[in-house]
Amino acid sequence: MASSVAQFDPGPQVSPAPVPDWLGSIARIRLIELPRYAREDGEVVVGQAFSQVPFVIARMFTLTAPLGARRGEHAHRRCTQFMLCVHGSVDVLCDDGRQKEVFTLDRNNLGLCVPPTIWNTVVFKEERSVVVVLCDRLFEEADYLREYSDFVAFRKANQ
Repeated sequence: MASSVAQFDPGPQVSPAPVPDWLGSIARIRLIELPRYAREDGEVVVGQAFSQVPFVIARMFTLTAPLGARRGEHAHRRCTQFMLCVHGSVDVLCDDGRQKEVFTLDRNNLGLCVPPTIWNTVVFKEERSVVVVLCDRLFEEADYLREYSDFVAFRKANQ
């Protein structure tokens, strides 16, 4: 005798709503290898606006912190950042509100381009690590989303 057990039908699979073009996503984060020219007496690493660095540089700052320290822990509404670890090693934890991904910067010619509206945290994996951050905007306090709950609300309001 055949059993007549009803099969669960989940219905059509629905993809998440597409992310608007201006709203950053994990898929839009880019690891970019910069040209490195080495000689016996040293090397030079080159990054040019609109070539390797995909914007005109308006601001630059550096980060240093003890081993294990976490820096950043914020998102920007409009600022794009290009990060380089020129000495040592860091992990950059990126979160777009739907997905999270970790990017390791451990070579002085490997850059990470983080678009606006991505929550990022820099974790220092080696003593004396130095991160250079290039930005496409001048400092604007109002551009920062410093509380994770504000970031999540901003993302939801702009989907």
